[in-house]
Amino acid sequence: MWGVCRLSSGGRFLGVLKSGCRVTEVDCRRLITSAVYLENQLSWTLQIKPWVFSKYRIMWFKSNRMTSACLNTMKSYRSPGTRLYSTPQTTVDSSELKTFLALAHRWWDEQGAYAPLHSMNDLRVPFIRDNLLKTIRNHQPGKPLSGMKILDVGCGGGLLTEPLGRLGASVIGIDPVDENIKTAQHHKSFDPVLDTRVEYKACSLEDIVEETAETFDAVVASEVIEHVLDLETFIQCCCQVLKPGGSLFITTINKTQLSYALGIVFSEQIAGIVPKGTHTWEKFVSPEKLESILESNGLSVQTVVGMIYNPFSGYWHWSENTSLNYAAHAVRQEDPGPAELVLKGEAEELQANASASPGVHDELKK
Repeated sequence: MWGVCRLSSGGRFLGVLKSGCRVTEVDCRRLITSAVYLENQLSWTLQIKPWVFSKYRIMWFKSNRMTSACLNTMKSYRSPGTRLYSTPQTTVDSSELKTFLALAHRWWDEQGAYAPLHSMNDLRVPFIRDNLLKTIRNHQPGKPLSGMKILDVGCGGGLLTEPLGRLGASVIGIDPVDENIKTAQHHKSFDPVLDTRVEYKACSLEDIVEETAETFDAVVASEVIEHVLDLETFIQCCCQVLKPGGSLFITTINKTQLSYALGIVFSEQIAGIVPKGTHTWEKFVSPEKLESILESNGLSVQTVVGMIYNPFSGYWHWSENTSLNYAAHAVRQEDPGPAELVLKGEAEELQANASASPGVHDELKK
């Protein structure tokens, strides 16, 4: 029985291992280093028969008599048809966690490192509230978001989670930094109103995708996507936990020369508005790229608007200019019903017939 390990670029065969042979780490490294290095990236394709991945990212070679370790610390493999939450893939960047862990105790210091986020609530809370109210026919005075289920991803110390809870929504705040969640829970304890409305969990978004699929009326990711490891996967997860017709709210930083100059050089290195190392310019995303990712995941973009922070006054205001910070609101498209599918099928059939027959095409034009 032969187990074939193909390491290739463009399908070029590079190596064969026979079942039962002793495979050393040196042998494996030689196979890996034989892969072609293209455009500053090591690119290879693994076709595995009959190998499997363990959850610890160790690839094992299986035979009738023995199982021997072949490669360690392999990247997780996910076929295109596999559901996202069935894989160990993560959107959490471990290098980012260290920064936020060091600041976990400072979330509620309104004059400290997170002062701009406290001030941002003056814009982002009404932005979320007003867009959600468009989907509610009747709402209770004082609790306009009553009955709404909201997921606050990367909630930190609960700066945005608590105001949404006070508006009547049932909010779950999640964050991968355990100390952040402890800070959020401690602060929540001072307001009895939030006991039944706000819940916190120390976890990542992909950890709860399976158990919360199509659960939330809204997902909020405020100042989060510029810190995630895999933006595509993150947006996919957001879409999966949203109900059809549910809203996704994002605030983030545009990827421009101005955002580098002001967002990193000035804010972090000169003025010290935010701690050094908080942001990585390469992770910033433009509105155009974000819209493209949202649309490709079945989310219809409703609004994109710029946000400007004045470091001297400490206040934010809306702007048509999105070259620095901006906010986006997208809605998950409703799943088509049986009647819509029939109509769509008939329209596609007519279009196909029209393409095949010039005469029919002329008739449709009339």
